[in-house]
Amino acid sequence: MNPGQLLRDPRSIPAGELQGMSRIAVVAARNIYWGRTHGWANLLEEHDLNLVERIPRDMRKWAWRRRHASDLMPAIPVFLCGAQRSGTNMVTHGLSRSPEFRVYNEGNRRAFNNYRLLDLDRIEELTEESGHRFVLFKPLTDSHRLPEILDGLSSGSTPKAIWVYREVAGRTRSALAKFGDSNARVLRRQALDPAFSHWQLGENRPSETLMMVLRDFEMESLSPADGSALFWLIRNSLFFELNLHERDDVLLVSYERFVASPEPAMRSICDFLDLQYQTGLIGHVELRRPPVVDAGISPRVQELCASLSERLDAYLEDQRALSA
Repeated sequence: MNPGQLLRDPRSIPAGELQGMSRIAVVAARNIYWGRTHGWANLLEEHDLNLVERIPRDMRKWAWRRRHASDLMPAIPVFLCGAQRSGTNMVTHGLSRSPEFRVYNEGNRRAFNNYRLLDLDRIEELTEESGHRFVLFKPLTDSHRLPEILDGLSSGSTPKAIWVYREVAGRTRSALAKFGDSNARVLRRQALDPAFSHWQLGENRPSETLMMVLRDFEMESLSPADGSALFWLIRNSLFFELNLHERDDVLLVSYERFVASPEPAMRSICDFLDLQYQTGLIGHVELRRPPVVDAGISPRVQELCASLSERLDAYLEDQRALSA
């Protein structure tokens, strides 16, 4: 680990490959960098550290558990998946406002180790002991394992999953700001070492999209923006490659549509979960239309991503029509 780089810009230091105090130092430096460059308020919101909101919310959850302790059915595990920087925090913060939810974010060590979901027996234990109606987990780094997770649980209720996607340019710009060229570096290493295994690329699970990317693109000259966009392509292609679009226990959600029209987007989530909609679930969402941004993605990569975007958008329309 380069101490000078840690002070200047820690985004490109692979924290996942470090252990002990070195990893803690990199994670801390990244959070400080993120807070300085993108605002401390955003950092507090992302890590759910706003005590003004958190304390009253936790008190409401405690009161709800006391009222419903004797009549609760087995809790329903809900898994929130997709690519990082795609709006999953926004959905998490919304659902966490419901007293019926217990939330385990990806940094919670009771459910995760180094952002990886613990074994399913542990997830079942956390679900059963929660005292809530729903238990939300956010295993973004395990999104490629979603069918295995959904089908492997033996809890007393049927698990469900929500897959959030975001327009590629917005996601790329946000990911570059927080993670630097991490996605491009992982793709280059995969091209050099076929035995390399990393969650960003689905580990050892074969992926048609990954094979196409490695075959058709020159990794040595891959820009950080194109690397981030190709990561978006590889991860969101899993929605179809894993046949999640054929499952009725998985809901697709668009970040852009959520921030443009929060109420219908949250209502669709509530209908999917059989949760009563309340306006407080979207009280944290700033109504806006995401700006059109130029993230520096090359035309060739942009064309591939646009094709997948169209397919996701088309499925979303079909999903809405079926639920209407």
